[in-house]
Amino acid sequence: MAGLYFEELTPGLEIDHPWSRTVTETDNILFSSLTMNVQPLHLDAHFAAGTEWGRPLVNSLFTLGLMIGMSVNDTTLGTTVGNLGMTDVIFPNPVFQGDTIRVRSKVLSARESTSRPATGIVEFEHVARNQDGKIVAQCRRQAMMRKRPA
Repeated sequence: MAGLYFEELTPGLEIDHPWSRTVTETDNILFSSLTMNVQPLHLDAHFAAGTEWGRPLVNSLFTLGLMIGMSVNDTTLGTTVGNLGMTDVIFPNPVFQGDTIRVRSKVLSARESTSRPATGIVEFEHVARNQDGKIVAQCRRQAMMRKRPA
C-alpha cells in the first residue's frame, strides 16, 4: 500500500513528491473540452495571442487536479475514504503548455473522526511549482483517512 494511514500522517510531515509532469497542449484542450469549458483563453491560440499572456493558459482546474493527483501515491493511495473539501485554492502564476510541474505536500493537522471511529480527518497543504520554481497552484485539502487495521 503506497498511501499512508491516519496514524502516519502527523502534523508537520512534509513530502516532496518524486515525479514531475510536463503539461501538454492535449492535456489542456482535452480537459477543457471534457469539462465543457469553452473559454477561448484555453482553446484558441489566435485569441490567446491577443491577451496579456500571448498564448493559451492551461485550465486552472486541470492544474488543481494535477497537483492533488501527483500527491496521491505518497499520501492517500488506498488509505483514503474520500476527499471532504478543498479550501484556500490559489493560482499565483499561470501554467502554459510545456511547463513541468512538481508538488510538495505538508500535513497541517490531523484529528480523529467523531462519527467514524475507524477514520481520522487530515488537512494537507499542496503546493505546485513550475520548472522555474514559481508557485502555480496551492490549496488546503481535507481528507477522511483510514486508520491502520488492527
